[in-house]
Amino acid sequence: MRAFLSNLMGTAPIAVEAATLRDAPQFAAIHGASFHRGWDADEFERMLLDDSILAHRLRRGREVIGFCISRLAADEAEILSIALSARSRGRGYSRDLLQTHLRHLAGRGIARVFLEVEENNQPARRLYERAGFRAVGRRERYYRAPGGEQLNALVMQRDLS
Repeated sequence: MRAFLSNLMGTAPIAVEAATLRDAPQFAAIHGASFHRGWDADEFERMLLDDSILAHRLRRGREVIGFCISRLAADEAEILSIALSARSRGRGYSRDLLQTHLRHLAGRGIARVFLEVEENNQPARRLYERAGFRAVGRRERYYRAPGGEQLNALVMQRDLS
């Protein structure tokens, strides 16, 4: 009962750890609530089975509240997605998740990390800029808003070496 109450009140310990195949349904639920076009559990399962993928989950108590997932190629990686449950946002958890993920990438010999972010997504841009990412390019009409509006993406990069 104590674990349930501390989880409910947000006082349960936070942990960043390697993701497992069992996390796919939770990742899909968080992703679907965070993005216009969410990825389903099958897509996450395929990624989590792929040797070129590095994925971490963010857990509060027993509940998965976020994730970060990257694809690795040679000495580079691309962050494919990072997301937190709606009620977990704004508490600094994404910063801890991202920093841990970046340390693991560096430990695997990754020298450069890339990502795309919707250019008007100020909270995400602040997160990435504070983590040392810088804009290196722009993709016109890369994203589509729920109403059909096409939105630009910034390509951001950070050196880990």
